[in-house]
Amino acid sequence: MAPRCWRWWPWSAWRRARPPPAGSTPSFRQQFSTQEQPPQICVVGSGPAGFYTAQHLLKHHPRAHVDIYEKQLVPFGLVRFGVAPDHPEVKNVINTFTQTARSGRCAFHGNVVVGRDVAVPELQAAYHAVVLSYGAEDHQALEIPGEELPGVFSARAFVGWYNGLPENRELAPDLSCDTAVILGQGNVALDVARILLTPPEYLEKTDITEAALGVLRQSRVKTVWIVGRRGPLQVAFTIKVPRPRKRLTELLLRTATERPGAEEAARQASASRTWGLRFFRSPQQVLPSPDGRRAAGIRLAVTRLEGVGEAARAVPTGDSEDLPCGLVLSSVGYKSRPIDPSVPFDSKRGVIPNMEGRVIDVPGLYCSGWVKRGPTGVIATTMTDSFLTGQMLLQDLKAGLLPLGPRPGYAAIEALLSSRGVRPVSFSDWEKLDAEEVSRGKGAGKPREKLLDPQEMLRLLGR
Repeated sequence: MAPRCWRWWPWSAWRRARPPPAGSTPSFRQQFSTQEQPPQICVVGSGPAGFYTAQHLLKHHPRAHVDIYEKQLVPFGLVRFGVAPDHPEVKNVINTFTQTARSGRCAFHGNVVVGRDVAVPELQAAYHAVVLSYGAEDHQALEIPGEELPGVFSARAFVGWYNGLPENRELAPDLSCDTAVILGQGNVALDVARILLTPPEYLEKTDITEAALGVLRQSRVKTVWIVGRRGPLQVAFTIKVPRPRKRLTELLLRTATERPGAEEAARQASASRTWGLRFFRSPQQVLPSPDGRRAAGIRLAVTRLEGVGEAARAVPTGDSEDLPCGLVLSSVGYKSRPIDPSVPFDSKRGVIPNMEGRVIDVPGLYCSGWVKRGPTGVIATTMTDSFLTGQMLLQDLKAGLLPLGPRPGYAAIEALLSSRGVRPVSFSDWEKLDAEEVSRGKGAGKPREKLLDPQEMLRLLGR
């Protein structure tokens, strides 16, 4: 059986590029080993896309060296800052990423903001190839009146707050109201609803931050509405394959049309907290309190569908309804930002224009993950996508489309950063911070107590 890696490099093309000696069949790895200098490759972003890209490159090239740059002091991106604390099993991929980072041919450089501390062209000059895997760091605005009122937050910021993202540690949401409205019906919306409604004693043994737990203990939120502009067939909180989607639809229909039995009805009547889905509603305006100082409700346009299936569009009917609430969380999508003036960026789609991960019109520059395809899919989707980008890069390397001469790699970037007063954080530095977090969590019976303040992290590292 041919090695799996030959699937994306046709045998005929491979033979034309490097004819094998008579009587022998050179292996994929042997071909790479003939290069004079190990390729120096740079990956920007240490979330799933960045680590899976690095993992593929290291696995399929026996001499490649990969440097991973990250703007945070700590690695793992949305695995650390996005996965809900009550879903710890999803975070097990960190074990695989740690093995990659500990490889002798991989290095992590945290506390480096690409586009500010170092420019993308400077990375391109130092490496044979650069892969941009920095994800979607912004959220889609609602663009409706009242969006700026206190009590209105992006779900992204709210998730960052309870998951310990340093930039969101001062969010301080007011949970003294009895009703919250989440706009959007994706997985993040369900995560947020679950955190708002889960009794704090069930969260105490997770890695949720103690600051967030303290606020949730005082929460008066009893009802959460999850609002979507389309119908139950278009909800986004499931993988888009037929069988699970059919089961979900059947469950929604059964719940909506069947009367609960006496036991279930009694349980629902006695429940202290409730949630519900509202379909065919689109936000028009956040309604202010009488004094105009905070959110007190939301006006929703009633919609109907035009078209069928996933392509169906929600259009307003002309009717509307007002829904009282004291907390509005917008979960209508994440959005990538442009990283550097030298890098093409499609601001409408929020992605770097590319063909299978190759950045259009910029040889040697690649992208993977959400900045490549948009903020969709789960970690497994990102893994497949990142492996494909890695394959394209290695294919270009073999075809002689990348620089063949020596490249200084991190040695050149380190000198630049030093001259600019930037002190990167290594993976061994992260492991010290990791040990400190685990130690702090141990006393409370938690897997860890996350460090929130970058300055405290640097002090712990003796900086």
